[in-house]
Amino acid sequence: MFTKVLRIVTRALGAGLLSCLMVANANALVRIKDIAELRGIRDNQLVGYGLVIGLNGTGDTMRNSPFTEQSLQSMLERMGVNVREAQVRSQNVAAVVVTADLPPFVGNGSRIDISIGSLGDASSLRGGMLLVTPLMGADGNVYAVAQGSVSVSGFNAEGDAENLTQGVPTSGVISNGALIEKTLPDYFSNMPKLVFELKNPDFKTAVRVADAINAFTTTRYGRKMAQEVDYRAIEVRKPQGMSPVRFVSQIESLLVQPDTPARVVVDERTGTVVIGQNVTISTVAVTHGNLTVRVSERPEVSQPNPFAEQGETTVVPRTEIEAVEEDGQLQIVGGTNLQTLVNGLNRIGLKPSGIIAILQAIKRAGALQATLVVK
Repeated sequence: MFTKVLRIVTRALGAGLLSCLMVANANALVRIKDIAELRGIRDNQLVGYGLVIGLNGTGDTMRNSPFTEQSLQSMLERMGVNVREAQVRSQNVAAVVVTADLPPFVGNGSRIDISIGSLGDASSLRGGMLLVTPLMGADGNVYAVAQGSVSVSGFNAEGDAENLTQGVPTSGVISNGALIEKTLPDYFSNMPKLVFELKNPDFKTAVRVADAINAFTTTRYGRKMAQEVDYRAIEVRKPQGMSPVRFVSQIESLLVQPDTPARVVVDERTGTVVIGQNVTISTVAVTHGNLTVRVSERPEVSQPNPFAEQGETTVVPRTEIEAVEEDGQLQIVGGTNLQTLVNGLNRIGLKPSGIIAILQAIKRAGALQATLVVK
């Protein structure tokens, strides 16, 4: 009976260990779509100049923002209102710059989000509405038209003696605030080759991506279709008689194991240390101790005798200097993998600032076999 129970437990433990190994191996693999993107399939930036109206006295002052007054006069003249001879002193209008990203393959009539930022001295855009604003690309053509109510997350409150500002009340967004009026030419369907570009360029990763694609196309289409160009790009030929969209969807779902360079990133401002998986340290002996010097001034008052005919009260300086140096234990740090390296640093028992100092010292000693990036 005991032998049977032991056999069942052993099988369960073996199955659990196998499952853990399978999960670990699966976690090491990523999809091609997560590490690479198609060349030429990108967003395009749009920009425009417009007016936000309906502000509750928080708009631009016409004296300090003459361009706002000129824009308001031009808009009213186009609507048949002559205000050239009058002085406009409204503070319910603000000049803004409107920006947006034009996604690829977007069609006429589609809507995109826009961002708005004040151009003058307006104190807040809360409650305002953007008037019709054309959005242009880098070529000067109008691709979208924006309009709508501005959503602002920040606020500004002022009084006679104090003011309170939270967030940025002079910028906001309009969800689906721009209407697409012109689309870009479709080059995707006419591409003779598809070029995948790695987000983190690496020679070994590029070779692995090409091998994964060739293994798939050899099994599916009977021939290799991928070729690595450099450490960033992989060219893939499209099969005949198949939609490029369907083919790309098959390629993007393939799994590869990317290779990462040995790199240590240190942010001294926040005390953040990120160590890559391939970082190794040649065996070195490390000690780290802090020396604290404290200087205290405690002056004393010296007075003459009660019945002395001559004498005066003086201040006698008293200085105390104390030096405290923490014990520094000499530890051997070194390892061929990340876990051994982390265990060695943890044995010393340091704060992030101490770990940063040790890593920089190890790098200067030539024992850190990685690139050290300090921000």
